[in-house]
Amino acid sequence: MRSFDLSPLYRATVGFDRVADLMDRALTADLAQPTYPPYNIEKLGENAYRISIAVAGFAADDLSVELRDGALTVAAKKAEEAGGRTYLHRGIATRAFERRFALADHLRVTGATHADGMLHIDLVREVPEALKPRRIEISGPTTVEAKAVETVEA
Repeated sequence: MRSFDLSPLYRATVGFDRVADLMDRALTADLAQPTYPPYNIEKLGENAYRISIAVAGFAADDLSVELRDGALTVAAKKAEEAGGRTYLHRGIATRAFERRFALADHLRVTGATHADGMLHIDLVREVPEALKPRRIEISGPTTVEAKAVETVEA
């Protein structure tokens, strides 16, 4: 496995700590990432996204969705079953899990639904007006500049 030293990036930039931390986390993550539970990330529109997680065997009360410091955390813990069931084959995994997703700036969670063994988390990107591109009108010379040009020409 390769290792990268991002300390020059920290020394040479100001205000990019989050980007550097994200790169550092991505580069130092283990190659054996957990694959349970499986999930999809869909782009529904220009500014709309959905994370769908397969949570078969979990009730809505067993699941928790939390947003903290730009990270979305989905966790599940199955309550202990009452009664002594004997399984001949147990293929539906209901083990506890915690899955984290790093969210981009200005991404807001609009809701979560649980249906048919799937947990759907809807997200929307809301860029503030101050960060949206805006058109600047170009006008002719101002009156002060026009008078200065007339004075020079005279």
